[in-house]
Amino acid sequence: MSNPFLKQVFNKDKTFRPKRKFEPGTQRFELHKKAQASLNAGLDLKLAVQLPPGEELSDWVAVHVVDFFNRVNLIYGTIGDECTEQSCPVMSGGPKYEYRWQDEHQFRKPTALSAPRYMDLLMDWIEVQINNEELFPTHVGTPFPKNFLPVVRKILSRLFRVFVHVYIHHFDRIAQMGSEAHVNTCYKHFYYFVKEFGLIDTKELEPLKEMTARMCH
Repeated sequence: MSNPFLKQVFNKDKTFRPKRKFEPGTQRFELHKKAQASLNAGLDLKLAVQLPPGEELSDWVAVHVVDFFNRVNLIYGTIGDECTEQSCPVMSGGPKYEYRWQDEHQFRKPTALSAPRYMDLLMDWIEVQINNEELFPTHVGTPFPKNFLPVVRKILSRLFRVFVHVYIHHFDRIAQMGSEAHVNTCYKHFYYFVKEFGLIDTKELEPLKEMTARMCH
């Protein structure tokens, strides 16, 4: 395990959130395996994100949202010790973009927060959503609620902001750890997926527009 990125990921002193797992034997688990197999086979990411014939869109989206949460959470965890109240007093993506936090509880109005505070609240909020059985049902045949896709759009838009912050403010650290290729692949997978199903507004993608054009076209 010579790769410093992997060392960081598996460092026992690091605390990562528990992954949301798919139960073996469930339809969602089979879809998860299918998605992973496409990636492991080196399939073109643009093709890998397409809905497999005969599968339900909501199931396919749910599997990917959970997977992206796990991956983005891991990426942020590896640079987290450099993203502090002092280094990142505002959750931003360069001088042009500032992200404010809003939720149904403590912050009912959009509030400026430091990047680490924003990330903590974000990861907690997403974890609550994806572990909510009514929103992300795990049993085959249980219908997804009407607000499933609106919530998914919000989750993915907010996860995109993590990529923005990491790329613009912490890319040196990613490069230093030798993990650009891994992070770039995660980003391309995420980007192709949200574009394929129209899950993020184009204006939300603006901060990484130039980089995305170089990387994904």
